Amino acid sequence: MNLTRYLAVLLLAFFSRPGFANAWAAVPGPAPGPSRAIGDTSAGCISGARTLPTEGDGYVVMHLERDRYYGHPSLIDSIKALGRRAAQGLGIMHVGDLGMARGGPMPFGHRSHQTGLDADVWFDLSPTLHLGTNRTRSNVSAYSLLSPASEGLNYGLWSDHHAQMLKTTASQPAVDRIFVNARIKQELCRSARGDRSWLRKIRPWYHHEDHFHMRLACPPDSPSCKRQDPIPLGDGCNELDWWIRKTPGTGGTPKAAPPPKPVMPAECRTVLSEH
Repeated sequence: MNLTRYLAVLLLAFFSRPGFANAWAAVPGPAPGPSRAIGDTSAGCISGARTLPTEGDGYVVMHLERDRYYGHPSLIDSIKALGRRAAQGLGIMHVGDLGMARGGPMPFGHRSHQTGLDADVWFDLSPTLHLGTNRTRSNVSAYSLLSPASEGLNYGLWSDHHAQMLKTTASQPAVDRIFVNARIKQELCRSARGDRSWLRKIRPWYHHEDHFHMRLACPPDSPSCKRQDPIPLGDGCNELDWWIRKTPGTGGTPKAAPPPKPVMPAECRTVLSEH
């Protein structure tokens, strides 16, 4: 066993003991070298991750105590571009979790977000949401767009700004798909006019009523990144009946047992141990 692999195995063994965070959450920062997304979004890592500044034009990063504001440069650039669009009259974009410094599995909160290509963006665009919060912005939560009194959206909260934000995000070439609650997709299918091609990237998924999850396609500089299956052709609006019919108001049936977890690539052992 070479020294690099030995150190990786040693780190994994040490931090997997009871009472310790996982090894991926304990690394001091991104691995050096060129940026590369490696493996599957639910079993992978990133080398050479970049840091998203915690504040920028039109956006702020929330819950800084989680230290999950790292990603591939294409993800960082995409978020900055969305922030600039939000600043043009939509509000302030509140960014949730991206990934950890070297990706990998998180101790809590996500199964994916492991390759530096995923980010959560809150639907709350209020310019004052983050003001008056504590230093890490950890004492504030995103609000749900679902109505507690009906089976659909809360139209007191939903606005055209949300639709514009989602359309802008979906129109970025690097974005592969966007996960939202099925009721949100339903509203977009009802109200979208003109070019509807961007709706194809908006995918219904469990929960996601208080934020949308943007996922980028594997970038050209990352040959070890595992691509997802292509999205079916069409705007995806016909498939919503299944989601809405199963469990009204929640956008789908209760979650089934997750599929077997993909195997993490051997390259990630090296990424974990790099100094």
